[in-house]
Amino acid sequence: METIKELTTLEDWRDVWKRSMDSRILVYKHSTTCMISARAFKHVKTFQKLEGDKIDCYMVKVIESRRVSNEIAKDTNIPHKSPQILFIENQQILWNTSHWKITEHHISEAVR
Repeated sequence: METIKELTTLEDWRDVWKRSMDSRILVYKHSTTCMISARAFKHVKTFQKLEGDKIDCYMVKVIESRRVSNEIAKDTNIPHKSPQILFIENQQILWNTSHWKITEHHISEAVR
């Protein structure tokens, strides 16, 4: 995937959740009012630029799309945090982390 696609509707999320049965995906939860999220998002974008052909990357803005963020937490059984990143395959969470642990290096290691 060439860009990080934003999930804004429950339908968007449901499509991605289903797609995880056929593809490995990353979902990044981003707060537009948080400096830690701004830093983490830079790392996600760097990862996507360097290795985005290996995995589909998605983002949800947790303030603007609260229902989507809450549904992700419910479906994955991973309590909400932001920033937060989830590595999903076959509707299973293979790895997740949050805050300062979101780095390009950690993401690359997780998806290998």
